[in-house]
Amino acid sequence: MAGRPRGIDDTAILRAAVDVMGRTGPAGLTLAAVAREVALVPGTLVQRFGSKRGMLLALAEQGVRDAERLVGHVRAAHDSPLDALDALVTATWSAVETPEAYAHHLAFLCADLSDPEFHRLALAVQQAQAAAVHALLDEAGQAGELRPGTDVAALAAAVRAAVAGAGLLWAVDREGALAQRQRAAVAAALAPYRREDIR
Repeated sequence: MAGRPRGIDDTAILRAAVDVMGRTGPAGLTLAAVAREVALVPGTLVQRFGSKRGMLLALAEQGVRDAERLVGHVRAAHDSPLDALDALVTATWSAVETPEAYAHHLAFLCADLSDPEFHRLALAVQQAQAAAVHALLDEAGQAGELRPGTDVAALAAAVRAAVAGAGLLWAVDREGALAQRQRAAVAAALAPYRREDIR
């Protein structure tokens, strides 16, 4: 029975699954397609994940871990909490380069919502992202980047809604790049709350 070649770990396989998902959507994502992406035989993926569902659950679990780690990475790379927020928003969707890929990943999310196990993981990702946005805005307030008295919880919700809406609009009108549209959405949501002297 073929074993998994050394150096191709689960993380690399799941990254390949993300790439295949972006091209084909969840319906076209098969163990065979992912195996071809990483030059393995499908049986190797069966050994690792058991089934397509098992691989997708592993992918969703990886998404939770990635969401929790990402905020630390972007915060360490930026002096300004608001700059870190901008980087967080764009890094979250960095694997999505085309409107078609966005639609395919959105289809995966819709499947998540109808399945209890996937929904639990999708909710965990959303909660991790919400906590990260809130924490960065709270830090921005303490650093004097936001106007005194800013309702951070309400602003965090507005930022997340603006970013989600920007992605959906971009998938339909296909104008510009996703990161560009997301940054513009964040900037518009933050504009009324930024300190005038540090814009």
